[in-house]
Amino acid sequence: MADQIIEVTERGYFGRIIESIKGVVFGLVLFLCSFVLLFWNEGRSVQTAKTLDEGAAIVKSVPVQAVDATNEGKLVHVSGNATTTESLIDEDFGLEVQALRLTRSVEMYQWVQKEESETRKKVGGSEEKVTKFTYTKAWVGSLNDSSKFKEQAGHKNPANMPYKALDRVAQGATMSAFRVPPVVLEKVAKFDALPATEAQLTKLTGDVRARAKVRDSVLYVASEPASPEVGDYRVSFQVVKPQVVSLIARQVGNSFDAYRAQAGDEIMLVEQGTVEAAVMFRAAKDANASLTWILRLVGWLAMAIGLTLMLKPIAVVADFIPMIGSFVGFGAFLFSIVLASALSLVTIAIAWIAVRPILGVAILVGAAGALAATVAVAVKARQARKPALLR
Repeated sequence: MADQIIEVTERGYFGRIIESIKGVVFGLVLFLCSFVLLFWNEGRSVQTAKTLDEGAAIVKSVPVQAVDATNEGKLVHVSGNATTTESLIDEDFGLEVQALRLTRSVEMYQWVQKEESETRKKVGGSEEKVTKFTYTKAWVGSLNDSSKFKEQAGHKNPANMPYKALDRVAQGATMSAFRVPPVVLEKVAKFDALPATEAQLTKLTGDVRARAKVRDSVLYVASEPASPEVGDYRVSFQVVKPQVVSLIARQVGNSFDAYRAQAGDEIMLVEQGTVEAAVMFRAAKDANASLTWILRLVGWLAMAIGLTLMLKPIAVVADFIPMIGSFVGFGAFLFSIVLASALSLVTIAIAWIAVRPILGVAILVGAAGALAATVAVAVKARQARKPALLR
């Protein structure tokens, strides 16, 4: 049994060329999908922003002590203490607690494979890849399939997790005169650790009871928690306790549901504590802006990677002499970055022209400038190579 092995593989020059050509197909798909993502994201962002603006203009703050039937179907804002008399139960581990929400996390002690690779280019265009596989043991919350390990001997994990994660939500929570539906409680994410106790052990059965122990408020099913073996597992619990919650949603009878705005999106905002409606909408708008920029970055990155893959065969062909191949590859990478930036701006601009023409045109002009700069750099680089070829 080896806890670390090193594998050295070599790919020939023509094999690398064929592989890079195959990558062009994936690069093309990635390139085209990036346009769809960028265009869709701008439409999504505008629709969400309009929905939030619409909601902020019509929302009505109401008390929770009594249900006002005149608010039926309207967008309301309430703040109150969400409580329940319902007990949430984890039958597998003998746990019963009065709470808004109960979760169970399960981790198993397993072998973990870590892979590190280094690629070295060689004269003639071939490539040598040195891969180091390291094996360690750790507590992991999902199953590590050891059948996919490079070195399976001595690093075998169980075929399945003994227990899965659990999430239970109170069905009968209330906020004074209102009933709080589970969909609202699922958005309340302020968890408190629920320590495991020795009393739980008496409610367990079979092999679990024989091996279960409580250490540092965590339930271990292991012969010795301080020296775990592969296949041992540990279980921890968290709860959402009764607490003050602020909610913006549609009033339905004495309960709540998502509000469908004319702009197209649904509104259901939940915050811990007493939070004013204006503050909740402002936070939602900030979250929408953050998501918009994240998806823009993802779209731009997908486009840049796609272009890089599409240009990779050129760099691989030039790798016959490693120094030239590295230079060509770096140039292709820079070209992909600049072109992806320009095309991303063009796509975003076109998406915005439909909703905000002035801003869309401004972005389009900036994108055209970036695209022109890209072409100018490419032409200049080509002209600079001509004298060198004539010498």
